[in-house]
Amino acid sequence: MDARLTAAAPVVTYRRDHQAPAWLVPEVALDFALDPTLTRVRTRLSVERNGTHDLPLRLDGAGQVPLSVTVDGAPAEGWTIEDEQLVVPLTGDRHVIETEVEVAPDRNTQLMGLYASGGILCTQCEAEGFRRITYFPDRPDVLATYRVRMSADRRRFPVLLANGDPVAQGENADGTHWAEWHDPYPKPSYLFALVAGDLAVNRDTFTTRSGREVALGIWVRAADLPKTAHALDALKLSMAWDERVYGREYDLDVFNIVAVDDFNFGAMENKGLNIFNSRYILADPDTATDYDYDAIAAVVAHEYFHNWSGNRVTCRDWFQLSLKEGFTVYRDQSFSADQGSAAVKRIEDVRGLRAAQFPEDAGPLAHPVRPESYIEISNFYTATIYNKGAELIRMMATMLGDAAFRAGADLYFDRHDGTAATCEDFVRCMEEASGVDLAQFRLWYSQAGTPRVSASVEHEPGSGRALLHLAQKVPDTPGQSGKAPQVLPLRVRLFGSATGAPLGVERLVVLRDAAESIAFEDVTERPVVSLNRGFSAPVIIESDRTAADLAFLARHDDDPFARYEAMQQLMLDTLVAATVEGEADHRAVVEAVADTLDDPALDRAFVAEAVLLPSENFIGDQLATVDPEAVFTAREALRRALARALDQRWRAACDLGERVPYTYTPAAKGARRLRNVALHYLQAGGAADAPALAWAQFEAADNMTDRQGALTALASGHSDERDAALAAFYARYADNPLVLDKWFQTQALASRDDTPALVAELARHPDFSLANPNRARALIGAFAVNQRAFHVAGGAGYRWLADQLLALDPLNPQTSARLLPPLGRWRRFDPARAALMRAELERIVATPGISKDLFEQASKSLEG
Repeated sequence: MDARLTAAAPVVTYRRDHQAPAWLVPEVALDFALDPTLTRVRTRLSVERNGTHDLPLRLDGAGQVPLSVTVDGAPAEGWTIEDEQLVVPLTGDRHVIETEVEVAPDRNTQLMGLYASGGILCTQCEAEGFRRITYFPDRPDVLATYRVRMSADRRRFPVLLANGDPVAQGENADGTHWAEWHDPYPKPSYLFALVAGDLAVNRDTFTTRSGREVALGIWVRAADLPKTAHALDALKLSMAWDERVYGREYDLDVFNIVAVDDFNFGAMENKGLNIFNSRYILADPDTATDYDYDAIAAVVAHEYFHNWSGNRVTCRDWFQLSLKEGFTVYRDQSFSADQGSAAVKRIEDVRGLRAAQFPEDAGPLAHPVRPESYIEISNFYTATIYNKGAELIRMMATMLGDAAFRAGADLYFDRHDGTAATCEDFVRCMEEASGVDLAQFRLWYSQAGTPRVSASVEHEPGSGRALLHLAQKVPDTPGQSGKAPQVLPLRVRLFGSATGAPLGVERLVVLRDAAESIAFEDVTERPVVSLNRGFSAPVIIESDRTAADLAFLARHDDDPFARYEAMQQLMLDTLVAATVEGEADHRAVVEAVADTLDDPALDRAFVAEAVLLPSENFIGDQLATVDPEAVFTAREALRRALARALDQRWRAACDLGERVPYTYTPAAKGARRLRNVALHYLQAGGAADAPALAWAQFEAADNMTDRQGALTALASGHSDERDAALAAFYARYADNPLVLDKWFQTQALASRDDTPALVAELARHPDFSLANPNRARALIGAFAVNQRAFHVAGGAGYRWLADQLLALDPLNPQTSARLLPPLGRWRRFDPARAALMRAELERIVATPGISKDLFEQASKSLEG
């Protein structure tokens, strides 16, 4: 019969409305006749009625052309298409449903479902991409075992991969070839994957602790094969780490990774067949920075760890997204900390949280870690779900202790293996394994906003006693006000201000009430408090510590993160004062930085992080109203003061870094990092030879870390060396898309008066394309976080961003929506800028035909 098509208007989905699926699908068989222009998909579903009801079978779809529908081998009667759902009336409790559809991979610019990327056919199904491949109840609590058969032209697609283990392969009579795969573990449709292409493989094996040999493969284009060794090493390290730390063993006979150039995410954890954005697989010293190497290891680990925290135990509904993502981010952060400097890793994680999640929590798009509603689920792949979600897991681990947390994780995995679980299930397992009541802690999942903690120390000389007064407030956020106090685990230690010695041991203070005072005994001198050590709670601390106290902690604190934090707070207080008052005394910061540079006991990587100034965006976050020019001026003045006062120290750091041969080791990475930080300070100080020093490093570099470090140092200046470096970089890497992204991004982040004009020109460059998410993020995303350039007076930056988003939206709604949030922070700026930003949001919302992805982000930004 003819299918009746009806258009669906954006609707709000609420967590409170969740109901169990009316029909279950225990088994799925898929048969693909693959072709980029027109692929046919034949699907066989074994369906079972779930409970007592007379509801029809509803199968989600999006964009495919239905060719046939059968029930138990006979043509189906009475089926319809309603809002792209295939609706099939069924009378019995068990049936076999077969459908055949057509899809067009090469026209799929959204990169969801089955699509083409550089001659490769691949899939992305999280969150709701499987419905673009075939009709199915596309929700995470419908778990099935999958059998997949693929046929394709052998010359174009010699490699055919899918989830699970390979079963058989052969030739067809028409000259195509075929392969069959079977995944014996029930999984939701969002974890389905297939890849077909002309690919080369880097193979290895891993022997599990029970003695099974697992075949490993990283599949890429042949030319990229030499760049896969680091990712393969990271995979093996991840597998061993998960066995050792969590007792989790891999369960299939093969584990494959495929790298593609066009990908909306960093990577995807599909069962046994991870698909990666190529930027998180490909690396060699000439094309990848130390940061790239670290990120590859972290993302490989993250996706592998999902095999248990996401695949074997998945989430019941998308409101529970942090169940798998927050837990897995915590696991990959712990893995990375074990591979190098735990202190530097924690600093990097917290810096990322503050750069992305804290502003999210303070803006119109604030939402709890477990949201209550959404229009488009893709908009909830946020820093709150991932990074703040990881902090919730870390707080539980801190409060419970290592042994009890591990027992809780074991209980969670064992109890919920093969099921779709909830955040509540995870917390309950932690409670049962530890005996700790986490009732109040659950507020972290339902309340948005970053708690603010005020702290002061009261000490009467000669009393031997000190009181730490703490108070907390969870700020109002859109839709939430008058919030209850949350559980805040704060690691605290006191130090003597005269001797620098610790006054007692570190204590874990668990703040549960709005205010509380904690007594410390045997305090023989005025104490200086080290608060929230290791960033044990994701909060904002407001304390009565003076600049002298912060400088003292920057020299004496024995917790590396707290030492870093004291330095950053000293810098931040100085910068905020300079922004508001027009000037500030830089001497305390200069002395503290000098002391840090001179301390031979400190890891060079830690030193590099500690002496970096807070970003312009983070400074702006501390102000009632952001003044981009004043922030820039204050920060540049302090950079210049540090550069000039410590000129010889920066030069010594550059010399030391130059003498350290290139290796990917913590010590060598630290030397390179400090060298590049020092080079940036020399540029900021205006030293006459600074451009020549950067150019010399650029030309002599035998690795991308030093080459890009020099390029970035030059990019904000005005010199012949800058122009020469940009030209040479482009000429060398014009044929390497991942490295060319760095070229676009470096210029978009430059602190120059003409950056808005340069970015607009780069958007017309022959190598710029909105169709590739990496390239769009490299230019558009980087420019939008360049506070001074984006917020240039007159609103040219706002108009340009809105134009780009409206052009991108028809191609890739997910990427356009994710690039919008900088416009949504309009309330943080002066009335003139706020009005211009709001006008662009209104223009976007009023544009006919925009996606629900972009509409949701823009409309919430106006209302919040």
